[in-house]
Amino acid sequence: MTDKATLTIGDKNYDLPILKGSTGPDVLDVRKLYGDSDHFTFDPGFTSTASCESKITYIDGDAGILLHRGYPIDQLAEKSSFLEVCHLLLNGELPTAEEFTKFERNITYHTMLHAQFDSFFQGFRRDAHPMAVMTGAVGALSAFYADSLNVDDPKQREISAHRLIAKMPTIAARAFQYSQGRPFVTPRNELSYSENFLRMCFSVPAEDWVPNPVLTRAMDRIFILHADHEQNASTSTVRLAGSSGAHPFACIAAGIACLWGPSHGGANQEALEMLEEIGSVENIPAFVQGVKDKKYKLMGFGHRVYKNFDPRAKVMQKTCYEVLEQLGINDPLLHVAMELEKVALSDQYFIDRKLYPNIDFYSGITLRAMGFPTNMFTVLFALARTVGWISQWKEMFEDPSRKIGRPRQLYTGATQRDYVAVDKRG
Repeated sequence: MTDKATLTIGDKNYDLPILKGSTGPDVLDVRKLYGDSDHFTFDPGFTSTASCESKITYIDGDAGILLHRGYPIDQLAEKSSFLEVCHLLLNGELPTAEEFTKFERNITYHTMLHAQFDSFFQGFRRDAHPMAVMTGAVGALSAFYADSLNVDDPKQREISAHRLIAKMPTIAARAFQYSQGRPFVTPRNELSYSENFLRMCFSVPAEDWVPNPVLTRAMDRIFILHADHEQNASTSTVRLAGSSGAHPFACIAAGIACLWGPSHGGANQEALEMLEEIGSVENIPAFVQGVKDKKYKLMGFGHRVYKNFDPRAKVMQKTCYEVLEQLGINDPLLHVAMELEKVALSDQYFIDRKLYPNIDFYSGITLRAMGFPTNMFTVLFALARTVGWISQWKEMFEDPSRKIGRPRQLYTGATQRDYVAVDKRG
């Protein structure tokens, strides 16, 4: 017997089935409510609405838990690699050694871009924001790889998924090099995913590029920490675009455009800019008081989902220390960040509001130390999140109950009225 809730409207009762997931809150099934009662539900931002059924990522914001296919994010970040996590998200299981060798080879041999694609970048102004370049470039991939656009063919969906994961670092590195006025660097098959990306970003013709294992591992860990995050705004955008049957390159371009919003992908840049505005440890008490007085916004603390410590922040904090130590950087912003963290974790105002440091608090400092300007932060986010987007997109197409997205509205505009000619309008 399925559990149910009863909704009473006027003198009529409507039964709403209660659906149970493997973990997390139960869900009221309102799919038949409009047909049965002629009523919509009202949920701006869809914060209380499950838009899909998914087996990929689970978040318990109150407990500070993030699981990918059941595996805790801290275990994956410490013990796994980004490509292994990509396989996990795409296919549901960690790969065997044989499966991983095959998967890694598939990704590696898709990292090259069509030779004509490079001329596409020349159409952008040199000072164009790298996210503008990314949005246009990813959308243009369909013009070069039209052989895998049939979304109803599982094999073509897989090829497109591999291509997107493989080519995103190449596109992102080209966007960066283009903005810096440096020549493009071709990927090399003997390098790992993250090592290849760093080489494509920072290699110059004038001298040999030397890999740094600490920075490579940090980059890989940053990618893992951003790989997927359930039904956030950009992921929901990808799913909504894909629900119409749109090909994956268009859907991922839509996700990148959504991620560009400062409330989503730009948070680590805003956190870094906040630390720069504070300037020194001596200015923290005045800043904290300004936050309490609503004069300043506290960036990099708290999270819309996590009402406890962001589990990704602990790993990111460790990574930040490792990078700064390796590079010998005594960044004054780190001292500001550590003192601000200490104050926020001990001040009752922040404790009561559960304003714990999130991943963005540490990632901005780390990326800056690695040599990335702030306008590249969201690009790196998009690169990492591509596997989450394409995994969610793939899962949606494997769901037999898939429907085109069609949110409803509470209409509060004018009711029906008659047209009046312009010379008769008062």
